[in-house]
Amino acid sequence: MVTPEEMVENQLKARKIHDPKVLQAMEEVDRALFVPEDLQHKAYEDRPLPIGRDQTISQPYIVAYMAEQLQLKKTDRVLEVGTGCGYNAAVLSRLARHVFSIEIIAWLADLAVENLQKTGFENITTRYGDGYSGWVEEAPFDAIILTAAPPTIPKPLKGQLKIGGRILAPVGRINQQLLLLHKKGPDSYEEKRLLPVRFVPMTGKADKGGKYGR
Repeated sequence: MVTPEEMVENQLKARKIHDPKVLQAMEEVDRALFVPEDLQHKAYEDRPLPIGRDQTISQPYIVAYMAEQLQLKKTDRVLEVGTGCGYNAAVLSRLARHVFSIEIIAWLADLAVENLQKTGFENITTRYGDGYSGWVEEAPFDAIILTAAPPTIPKPLKGQLKIGGRILAPVGRINQQLLLLHKKGPDSYEEKRLLPVRFVPMTGKADKGGKYGR
């Protein structure tokens, strides 16, 4: 059985995840709380794990990599689109002031609430809904992260990002790229292509394309 310490050393540091705050967060958040009981002995293995109904918890490395790319500060307010089982939100909550997370699949939204309550972390707010339109009441955000892939980054999310903020998202339907956008002005972004990835497609309004605008 892989331990959290072995995960940090062999899966993260070995792949050049160096930010000490991210490494500490990855060790501090108990991944076993977010996987089914019969898989808890595999919680720190270097791979996604099934959590039911064809859904998975992300590989620890990709969670750490994305967290490091966001370069979060303890004063940051973060929007996550795609709560899933809640693991990524839990990790981000160790790095930021508050995480707001939206999940479009009802049973997953409920599962995330249940899992996150086990952690005792109090700086995470979740809700059930379509994250395409963001979370207007809590905007603007210092950082926005998507854990499902839209064809392009939704315009409403860009609008809810502070100038100087970052959006991190897998983009594309067939050949996905992880993109990091740094907001330089009201409609000005610096784009960095990080690496090819494979995430589930973003559903809801993101599937409707032109009907809702981008």
